[in-house]
Amino acid sequence: MKMLYAIQGTGNGHISRALDIIPILKETANVDLLVSGIQADLGIPYPVKYRFNGFSYIFGKNGGIDYGETWKRSNIRQLFQDIRELPVTDYHLILSDFEPVSAWACIARGIKAVGLSHQNAVLHPAAPKAAKFHRGAKWVLQYYAPTAYRYGFHFQAWGNGTYTPVIRQSIRNALTDDRGHITVYLPSYKDERILKVLGKIPDVKWEVFSKHNLEEIHHDNVSIYPIDNQHFVNSMTTCQGVLCGAGFETPAEALFLGKKLMVIPMKSQYEQQCNAAALKKMGVPVIRSLNKKYLPNIQKWLSGGRYLSVTYNNQTPQIVNSILKAHLKHSINGQSPERMALADYHRMAFS
Repeated sequence: MKMLYAIQGTGNGHISRALDIIPILKETANVDLLVSGIQADLGIPYPVKYRFNGFSYIFGKNGGIDYGETWKRSNIRQLFQDIRELPVTDYHLILSDFEPVSAWACIARGIKAVGLSHQNAVLHPAAPKAAKFHRGAKWVLQYYAPTAYRYGFHFQAWGNGTYTPVIRQSIRNALTDDRGHITVYLPSYKDERILKVLGKIPDVKWEVFSKHNLEEIHHDNVSIYPIDNQHFVNSMTTCQGVLCGAGFETPAEALFLGKKLMVIPMKSQYEQQCNAAALKKMGVPVIRSLNKKYLPNIQKWLSGGRYLSVTYNNQTPQIVNSILKAHLKHSINGQSPERMALADYHRMAFS
């Protein structure tokens, strides 16, 4: 049984989740790995057969996406060539974690790919959505890496085909403590902005992890560290609280660890705005930007922020195996992959 597991490499969340899923897949099939994207800081300790630039959004330094740098570092011609040349017909099953090359290669060849990602859960009709957002933003999220079947992870299981988060083993098995500091991960803000705002709250020790600096910076009560997975895990498991963007994995891990949490969603980023809506519904405080005018909100959170109680059981093996059982049943004994018309895909996609 041959399977292609395609992983989005923009940000660390997809790869973090993949590290728990890959061993489960390997128990069932001969698995080839594909990674596309250029923004991840985590590595994969498994052979990767296909590496592509894909199409990655580049974090800006003022709270949003740097669209100019995104376009500059994109190679659309190469993207289309990779889609044309990826041999998806060699596999009995394509499993995609929001990865565009594999998803569109399957669409082009009429193959039913299976999507397993956080984005699928964001798109689920029952999941909370951003109150005000351009319709085109949802369209981009829906068609960036479309698959015939969609399963997803979210902060809560909002409906059929959605599940609670995959918590990586280094977090799940960690011993927690409260040493009083606040762990900060805001990759869409420049270090100077973070120092300027958080430095206004001098009675708190801030441990900031930055994508924009390769050296440590210590300025009074604010320490800025380059991204290092083990250091970040150590900081988060021993902190009092976490201040971060409204991505998925870091907020989910903070909730699992029982840390108080405040999020700042990226500007003009539909997925993070939807995540923020979901977290706010759960009782997590949300502020619009890292700005001095929100210092009272941060102070209020520091002095009396809620510690939410969540239960994220380790259901990853059961979830992955049930999905494989459902979609590999037609591939037994070497049968060819399932096919479908592009029109059939559009009927199955979320409205």
